Amino acid sequence: MYNILVADDEEKIREVIKEYAEFEGYTVYEAENGMQALDMVKKIDFDLIVMDVMMPKLDGFSACKEIKKIKDIPVLMLSARGDEYDKLFGFEIGVDDYVVKPFSPKEVMARINVIIRRHKPSDNTKNETLVFGGLEIDMVGRNVYVDGEKVDMTPKEYDLLFYLVRNRNIALSRDKLLEDVWGFDFFGDDRTVDTHIKMLRGSIGAYRDYIVTLRGLGYKFEVPQS
Repeated sequence: MYNILVADDEEKIREVIKEYAEFEGYTVYEAENGMQALDMVKKIDFDLIVMDVMMPKLDGFSACKEIKKIKDIPVLMLSARGDEYDKLFGFEIGVDDYVVKPFSPKEVMARINVIIRRHKPSDNTKNETLVFGGLEIDMVGRNVYVDGEKVDMTPKEYDLLFYLVRNRNIALSRDKLLEDVWGFDFFGDDRTVDTHIKMLRGSIGAYRDYIVTLRGLGYKFEVPQS
């Protein structure tokens, strides 16, 4: 799964974000200030950083600028100040998104998921094609092959399959799928997910059982052990 660094001098803020992120399957690391965050980036590959602006030793903006010199890591900035100037400055130095405190943990997670989805398909060049038996999935080219034959699917089927595969072996609730595949502001219900799962299973044919139903919860992508 993905690695997230939460850099904030407030322990309670770090704990809340960590709890929500770990619940969704992320691996979370913590930093108490900008200098510590910078040191950790040099040692660990992070997929996203949640960074507070006001921190001791090295503030969030300065830490972000230094980090961007080392690695191109998406940054979600947190701040108690909602000034337009701060937001514009943040975007100018490469911040991907900006959340003003106090915030809703669910909103922060929704923004994290959007940033991850936006960056990983194009950044992940090592695993462009995933193969599960006779099911071949080209994540970048958005092509799916069943026993060597290309399958035509609707755009949402592709989105759903790719999301399930990226989060394989992880239990995903219907609400979670609605939030991340359709968007956290999508107005729909569980039947939307069930209908598309049925369509997707039909599309992948003999490998339909790779999409496991979790009764009363949702679904997960799991390849049976041979």
